Amino acid sequence: MAYLSIQLRSRAYSSWAWNVLEYLSLFVIVLLHECGHALACRQVGGRADQIVLWPLGGVAYVDPPPRPGATLWSIAAGPLVNVVLLPLSLIALFAAQKLGWEDSMPNIYRFVTALAGINILLLAFNMLPIYPLDGGQILRSLLWFMVGRARSLMIATFVGFIGVAGLIGFALLKHSYWIGILSIFILLNCWRGWVVSRAMMRLAKSPHRDGFACPLCGEAPPIGTYWRCGKCGTAFDTFETGATCPQCGEQFGVTRCAGCGQSSPMSNWILAPPHIKA
Repeated sequence: MAYLSIQLRSRAYSSWAWNVLEYLSLFVIVLLHECGHALACRQVGGRADQIVLWPLGGVAYVDPPPRPGATLWSIAAGPLVNVVLLPLSLIALFAAQKLGWEDSMPNIYRFVTALAGINILLLAFNMLPIYPLDGGQILRSLLWFMVGRARSLMIATFVGFIGVAGLIGFALLKHSYWIGILSIFILLNCWRGWVVSRAMMRLAKSPHRDGFACPLCGEAPPIGTYWRCGKCGTAFDTFETGATCPQCGEQFGVTRCAGCGQSSPMSNWILAPPHIKA
């Protein structure tokens, strides 16, 4: 992928070294963008332990607390890095023009121009309201304040399907294999979000068990076989069986919350009985 990308810009510079430097600079900007996500997530008390760079860009694996404000800040911090870089890159481009580098140092001038263009393109693309792009996730976080966690994800993914259809049409119109591959990746993740939103809607409508609550988010667990044994694969209700698989007898020390997704010791889930005055 790097070879193909460098080949497309092979005539922009007098030496391939500048093409390689431009390609590496792209991933430096992407890395800064993903670091923005990760640091913001940690700031609000979430987990962010991994950033992956790959040919289609980068992914920061963030797990913010299940609150719309925390999620919004964790997502918005990535594009904000590009917003901060925008005036810096434009100032550098303006200085290069004033110093006459277009004629005296054309390679440096084209490199500075490319950096400014890359940053603007990344910012504009990421802010498209297509889930799971940053714009789509920001839309979901804003909707979360008004319609709740599950319904906001469902609406955001529905809007994402429309946006992906537009991207695929654009890729066909421009005969762009790159945009086509990217559109398929976005479509798969959008479909995954749709499936998760439907599961969350079912959970929200399910009856919840009295006497237990997640020690982290305070949500009562749903009644039903929503937990699966990691040893034999049997689905069971962990609160009905005392965190023991009814098929193989495997005992589980921690239980995952269906609401916030975090795991806590089973003993921490038991609510103390209400104090009754004589």
